[in-house]
Amino acid sequence: MFLAAAIQTRSGTDVAANLAAIEALVARAAGYGARFVATPENSGFLGPADEKVRRAEPLDGPVCSAFAAMARRRGIHLLLGSFHERGTSPGRCRNTSVLFGPDGARLAVYRKVHLFDVDHSDAARSTESRTVEPGDEYVVAETPLARFGLSVCYDLRFGDQYRDLVRQGAEVLCVPAAFTMRTGRDHWVELLRARAIECQAFMIAPAQHGRHGEDSELRESFGRALIVDPWGVVLATAPDGPAGLALAEIDLTRVAEVRRAIPVSKYDPR
Repeated sequence: MFLAAAIQTRSGTDVAANLAAIEALVARAAGYGARFVATPENSGFLGPADEKVRRAEPLDGPVCSAFAAMARRRGIHLLLGSFHERGTSPGRCRNTSVLFGPDGARLAVYRKVHLFDVDHSDAARSTESRTVEPGDEYVVAETPLARFGLSVCYDLRFGDQYRDLVRQGAEVLCVPAAFTMRTGRDHWVELLRARAIECQAFMIAPAQHGRHGEDSELRESFGRALIVDPWGVVLATAPDGPAGLALAEIDLTRVAEVRRAIPVSKYDPR
């Protein structure tokens, strides 16, 4: 059993300020005893799409180095929900999630597979694929705490990804996000609970919250960082605001118990 924390923050275009805000929340979570802490999508920078590409960094760049140092300083497993990794094609970056161990070592890297290309309304319109190249691999990280399945935001709508992560052994599924206000208020909690129930796994979902500046290209994020148990029970929710935590105990015997009671995996044709 271990205590986990899902961070809620409001990143903007000032990377130094974003990292300082996150570090304060990581310190709070570690002070409560959290051994696994996760931050939202776009932790280091949330701003215009073309600027994300311009600011993209390698895995050993300043943002990842800052997170490695935080993990090492607090002696925790720390998930950088996502940052903008330098891509392989001109004009595009990657939306990349990185897990660090208590010694600051990089344990796993996941590049967002499903890109947010939608045209629902002015409040939910995006063509992420214009400036982001998709990943092509689902990733499970084996750690002394648990086996963590990694994903990012829009991936949440694609149930096959999470079932595949469970087939790979995942017990805890991570969904760092910056869900829009329009889609988040109707779908965020519902999708997280559905994935927890169908995968019989814990869901740890850190989130961005609030309006990210005044530019028309920026938008408002829903927030509500959550931790959900394998039965679909919401164990913790961060309050609305730019500096919150959802904290809950992760007991893996609960995963085994639910999977034994309702053995849906035996019907998996694979």
